[in-house]
Amino acid sequence: MGHREDLLEGAKRCLLEKGYARTTARDIVAASGTNLASIGYHYGSKEALLNLAFLKVTEEWGDTVGEDSGVDPAAIADPYERFETVWEQVIGSYEASRALWKLQLEVVSRLDDEPELRKAIAGPQQEGRAGLAENFQGIDEKTDPEKSRTAGLVYQALLAGVMIQWLVDPETAPSARDLTEGLRAMLGDDRSA
Repeated sequence: MGHREDLLEGAKRCLLEKGYARTTARDIVAASGTNLASIGYHYGSKEALLNLAFLKVTEEWGDTVGEDSGVDPAAIADPYERFETVWEQVIGSYEASRALWKLQLEVVSRLDDEPELRKAIAGPQQEGRAGLAENFQGIDEKTDPEKSRTAGLVYQALLAGVMIQWLVDPETAPSARDLTEGLRAMLGDDRSA
């Protein structure tokens, strides 16, 4: 790896260990084995590097959720079963991803004060919604963009709410079964799985 890649990897580690506000340029340099000038040369600023690192750790989490489960949600025909299976994968990743969820909340709390951060995550947020719609329901953004957009909005809202509940109190946070049964209740489907 070159300095550019080393800096990005170092910034990702620092974000997960220290958070956004507490990560300094010197921390990134120490974690990456590079030098201070490399940050400006490759990324323009520490903030630009941290913004990209934040997007990368979030993207990596999305790519790895469910990888080890051996279950392909797209192969499940029943929408409730698919919903529950994907939520089992997401919730199953929460404890190992706790640092990422704390980071997510910290970043959201900074958006009003850091317009560049807001700009940096706006586009990827839309991509994330499309990914959620595809993972949860198999909706292809290219085939049905509006359905993908609206389903992704709902899944993103659920993901944020469930994440907060798990951070506050994992003992009372919803399980995949709770979410599925809640969905059934909201839709008036009295059949219980």
